[in-house]
Amino acid sequence: MKPVVIVGAGPAGISAARTLLDHGITPCLVDESARGGGQIYRRQPPNFQRSAKQLYGFEAGKAEAVHRTMDELAPLIDYRAETLVWNAEDGRLDLLKNGRAESIEYSQLVVATGATDRILPVPGWTLPGVYSLGAAQIALKYQGCAIGERVAFCGSGPLLYLVAYQYAKAGAQVVAVLDSAPFSAQCRALPALLGQPATLAKGLYYRAWLTAHGIPVHQGATLAQIDGEQRVTGIRWGSRTLECDAVAFAHALRSETQLADLLGCEFAWNALNRAWLPQRDSAGRSSVNGVYLAGDGAGIMGADAAQMAGERAALAVLEDSGIAIDQRRTAVLEQQLAGIQRFRHGLETAFPFPEQWAAQAPDNLILCRCEEVSVGDVRAVVDEGHWEINRVKAHCRVGMGRCQGRMCGMAAAEIVAERSGRGIDEVGRLRGQAPIKPLPFGVEVQP
Repeated sequence: MKPVVIVGAGPAGISAARTLLDHGITPCLVDESARGGGQIYRRQPPNFQRSAKQLYGFEAGKAEAVHRTMDELAPLIDYRAETLVWNAEDGRLDLLKNGRAESIEYSQLVVATGATDRILPVPGWTLPGVYSLGAAQIALKYQGCAIGERVAFCGSGPLLYLVAYQYAKAGAQVVAVLDSAPFSAQCRALPALLGQPATLAKGLYYRAWLTAHGIPVHQGATLAQIDGEQRVTGIRWGSRTLECDAVAFAHALRSETQLADLLGCEFAWNALNRAWLPQRDSAGRSSVNGVYLAGDGAGIMGADAAQMAGERAALAVLEDSGIAIDQRRTAVLEQQLAGIQRFRHGLETAFPFPEQWAAQAPDNLILCRCEEVSVGDVRAVVDEGHWEINRVKAHCRVGMGRCQGRMCGMAAAEIVAERSGRGIDEVGRLRGQAPIKPLPFGVEVQP
């Protein structure tokens, strides 16, 4: 009998697995990481001894609850850790574990693939010592180390303040936080943010704590350049410079949608996330029968919403399988998710996308580091009359490298839209292709 498969062991995937098991269905849970928890609740290696409070701060209780759930589930379900899903077709997922390729068929599939950083390149971003905010957080949580001795945090979004706070609390020297969002934008967003007072209070605390501990926080400050030759030596913004030996930057998050694309899900432009997202109903059902979407992989809403969405998607799986569910519970979940969605509108007001980035990006700026495609290369293709993003890709190879456009795709679309005079929603989206993530040479295929 084909199992129900869940891809991703973050808050959404773990919640979905728990719900299914509680209703008598034993799922298969597939995840790239060695230990479940996702990025937000990423677990340290077993031999590390830092406390949950040190690792997760205010989220320690939630993190420990998620980890306990995962530990309880692991021996009761088909849990496949350190397993990459790199392709999907014909009701089957192609997997890679320990250098061996194998496949698994599914009856129903819950996609909970999470999110990664949205990168808007700046001159010098390819230097050693430059990390995304998420990568800097992984180094601290999973490896117990800082990315440098004097670290600058730049970009926008709630993660900017959270990671800077986590570094400073861990004893790292944070030399500055550059937030491209003006303070006035955050003031305008306050009424909408009051809908989630606890979450708002945590964000205000991180900001105040940094200032109280002498860490400069610059509002409306856009990172213009990262200096250095062999590695990072400093940053520039406006007419100011600052010495540092490491930089972490990103402009909020982007959903990991490649698997949903390969599965054939319909996509639509989502102005709130400024991205093309797979379509789902309020229960998490996608346009493809038997495929369900949950968590940040279907739209950025945060860990709490991901946990709720995972449970809601699992309840939809059960209902579609003819198993009775508590309809009152589904109504509560959908109401809670709607409330968080309103809060997300407030966050987008507080941390607006820097729409001037594409016009200000210099021609010699490397946009796609995998294929060494510059902003000027993309603009030249647009000037030849090509403005659909996949046509641009075909002409200059942007997005054809190892990351398959996961890092450069959104930035490339911004350049194409600005140069062609079209809206960002008009230039299309890069089509997903297998492998979703790089595969090593010499993969052993399991018969």
